[in-house]
Amino acid sequence: MTSAAENPNPTTEQRFASNWLSNLNPVNHFAKLGEEFYSEVNPLPLAKPRLVDLSPAACQLLDIDPNADEKDLCAMLNGELIPSGFEPISMLYAGHQFGVWVPQLGDGRAMILAQVENPRSGLWELQLKGSGPTPYSRHADGRAVLRSTIREYLCSEAMHALGIPTTRALGLIDSDTAVYREEVETGAILMRMAPSHLRFGNFELFASREQQDQVKQLADFVLQHHRSELLEKDKPYLALYQDVIRRTASLMAQWQSVGFCHGVMNTDNMSILGLTIDYGPFGFMEAYNPSHICNHSDHSGRYAFNQQGDIGWWNLAALGNAFLSLLELDEAKLAIESYKSLYQKALLDLHLKKFGLEAAMEGDGELIQDWFKILESGGIDFTNAFRALSHFSLVESTPEQLQDLFADTQEFKLWLDRYSTRLEKQVISDETRQKQMLATNPKYILRNYLAENAIARAKQGDYSEVVKLREVLSNPFDEQSENEIYAEAAPAWATGISISCSS
Repeated sequence: MTSAAENPNPTTEQRFASNWLSNLNPVNHFAKLGEEFYSEVNPLPLAKPRLVDLSPAACQLLDIDPNADEKDLCAMLNGELIPSGFEPISMLYAGHQFGVWVPQLGDGRAMILAQVENPRSGLWELQLKGSGPTPYSRHADGRAVLRSTIREYLCSEAMHALGIPTTRALGLIDSDTAVYREEVETGAILMRMAPSHLRFGNFELFASREQQDQVKQLADFVLQHHRSELLEKDKPYLALYQDVIRRTASLMAQWQSVGFCHGVMNTDNMSILGLTIDYGPFGFMEAYNPSHICNHSDHSGRYAFNQQGDIGWWNLAALGNAFLSLLELDEAKLAIESYKSLYQKALLDLHLKKFGLEAAMEGDGELIQDWFKILESGGIDFTNAFRALSHFSLVESTPEQLQDLFADTQEFKLWLDRYSTRLEKQVISDETRQKQMLATNPKYILRNYLAENAIARAKQGDYSEVVKLREVLSNPFDEQSENEIYAEAAPAWATGISISCSS
């Protein structure tokens, strides 16, 4: 079969040869808005594509057989075979990058193949990331490299398994195509999925150009296809803005609760649906440090771990400015003022669950803060500390995990006494609390060194560790006794890993 790489103008029969996604109904609602919002594009396939992995959980959303013919799967992920009704486009948007306004951005290396509808799971945009240049590539090659593609693939599915709203990742391919970054690397393509990839920056772009009709079109699009319940409100646009505020506040709290650092919280990386989107220089914090910066390009610490909640507010304020043609100024101000209380409540609720506390009582805030102070002073692993605490019992001896982590320090003993006293005031049984905590505090996260190990092997053509990590991370709350090694804290060589924006 002739590929699109060999024949840039394939026949209709060649173009629509694949029936891999033929069970899906292309609806392409966003494409129907008109070309002011996007550009039509064509993928530029990679040379000699090789399937790295498919996510069975993501495949299930589209009723795709993950064991289908590998050549067909590679061809689809490579953009070589595009089913009938698919209309590849790249979105146009703008954004504030590190607080600086950039008047035009866009999907520089991403292409939405189609928006499809599955009767069981709803609307999904299928997007190729790394599929070649677009009108918004800004003289770049439109490619993604294997290392960043593996990281986004694994983290997208890991975040979903943690219960955190996110774009999904269907699968990825490696290739022989050379891509030039700090060094020569191999090009890769990820197919990611979301009900919509719309960002705050889509609205910001048209507002900045005083194209208020287009701002309204986008808002109407979101209301009609993704938040139709809000159309019944007296003021649907205000309700939409309030909805984005609420979802973003919840998302920021969820990130904080698992120690996740996004790294590049620019407004063009903020989802209008409240999803985690654009996994670049992200990282799960390991040794607890509230000022942790996961992106080595973030020299000022704008997107440090302890700044994410406030940056959520800043970005929502920027979105509010873009919405002003749809809202009264006082309405917008009142709406954004609700963010901080929503965020603090969401974070407190999550912390109560992490500590196994039924409801807030006087002194809980101090108890929680003192725990974090102990973690920080000892450089103790965030995830492992909460997991070990989940095994604590009022009627049994202190678990070895806790003793090992805290080295039996006097400060921790005093805190544990206070925690025990607090637990004794609860109605639920010790056993029930433990079960609830174990279902809240994950054992397995995508640690940087685990990703680095998988990437190193993948660069040698061995994708088995990518597959293994995806399997382990799909059940982050289970004990998985056979996979204990994946819960270990970072070794000495990996404690300082910092990720760049280059991909």
